[in-house]
This record gives sequence, C-alpha cells and structure tokens, in this order.
Amino acid sequence: MLKNLTPKDMALIAAKAADDKKAMDIVVQEVREALIITDYFVIVTGANNRQVDAITEAVEEALRLEADVKPIGREGLDELTWVLLDYGDFVVHIFQPELRDFYRLETLWNDVPLVDLTEIGITDQIYSERITKSLGL
Repeated sequence: MLKNLTPKDMALIAAKAADDKKAMDIVVQEVREALIITDYFVIVTGANNRQVDAITEAVEEALRLEADVKPIGREGLDELTWVLLDYGDFVVHIFQPELRDFYRLETLWNDVPLVDLTEIGITDQIYSERITKSLGL
C-alpha cells in the first residue's frame, strides 16, 4: 500500500485500472480551478454493461489496494450506462458510448489541463474521433 498519495496519483491509479480492463477514450482532467467540488475527473468509456461493471470493479479494487480508499458515493450501478464513483478529491465517470456522446462531460471544461497518461504507461490509447476533436488531441 502506497502512502502520501495525492488526488492526482489516485486519479491515475483509477485510469490505469480502467486501461487494464480495456476502457476506451480515457481522459483525466484537472478540474480544481473550474469546480469547487473536486480536483480531478477521470472519464472513461466501456463498450457495454459487462465492461462498465468490470471497469468499475477494477477501479474500486485498485484504489482500495493501492491507496486504501473507498468511494464516498457510488451511482449508476443498477443501469451500468454511467457509473459515477465519488472519492471526494476525484471523481471517476464510467460511461457507455451513447451516454458519453450525449453528455459530453469532458467538453464542459475543455479548457482545463489534461493529465498526461504516459506517466503511468498508457501510451497506446486510441481516442474516438469526437474525443480527439473536442479535446484537441
């Protein structure tokens, strides 16, 4: 178990766990200057209910084991079309493609800094055309 982890460190643990479950369009935004409720958004896409569920479980397990944290709020576990895991200093959003396209959450604050995922070994992330265009990737 790691000690003295920052919210950014924990957001990256979540992103890596999602990547390990083949999540798509992984984006980590530093939203602390735009929002007062949290510091980071981790936004990922799972292809279907089964993958969203697997990503959710992997993120929760990785954060429990590596950072000794549990979410203070969990929503969307019944439908599995948009799961929100609230850890206070960071929030993980796990979408299915249709809802991610509909809400376009990452574009609401598209002027906030993006966290470089290569620092956690995510170097082969492929982004959908919409995400690439909306975030200027």
